[in-house]
Amino acid sequence: MTGSLAPAPPAAVNGTGSAYGGLVTRIVAFALDAAIIDAVAVLVGVVCALALSLFNLPNDVQKLAVAAGGVAALIWSVSYFTFFWSTTGQTPGNRVMSIEVRGVQGEGLSVRRAFVRVLLLPLSVIPFGAGLWLILVDRRRRALHDQIARTVVVYVAKVPRERAPLRPARERRPVYVPPDAQAASTSLPPSSATRRANRINAG
Repeated sequence: MTGSLAPAPPAAVNGTGSAYGGLVTRIVAFALDAAIIDAVAVLVGVVCALALSLFNLPNDVQKLAVAAGGVAALIWSVSYFTFFWSTTGQTPGNRVMSIEVRGVQGEGLSVRRAFVRVLLLPLSVIPFGAGLWLILVDRRRRALHDQIARTVVVYVAKVPRERAPLRPARERRPVYVPPDAQAASTSLPPSSATRRANRINAG
């Protein structure tokens, strides 16, 4: 009876010493993503606040608008991670730090699985980031939400961009020369003897 072979672990990336993303790398990537999420949320919030300031709304309506803004910010945050993890496996912060989220078998995440991973993320942060410290002791550097969602964070090697080939020199267009000018340019100049004979005949 033959069982299925376990997939080979990913190879370590040069300069990291490991194939799996470390604690500091993942925290920096998350901080970059949080900065992007907050910047977009603040920008949208300011625009909406300025638009609502044009109207004299009751206090109850203003409180409702603030609550709706909070819900929208939460949906935006969850959608941000779900979209990137289920498409490329990399958020912009992950891309900067050269890490990628995958399943334990190396497969990409579905939308549902990426959504569940986002919902499980608070378990690693509360209380006091206890679930994140598992990254330091786990063989594949998985946090608590990674172990539950069966995901890993791996390094990806940066592929250098190929330089675009230089543009060929533009060919000079041929200049039209009239036939008379061509004949004049190709005929040899008269010799001194010919010029002297012409002067004598003219005299």
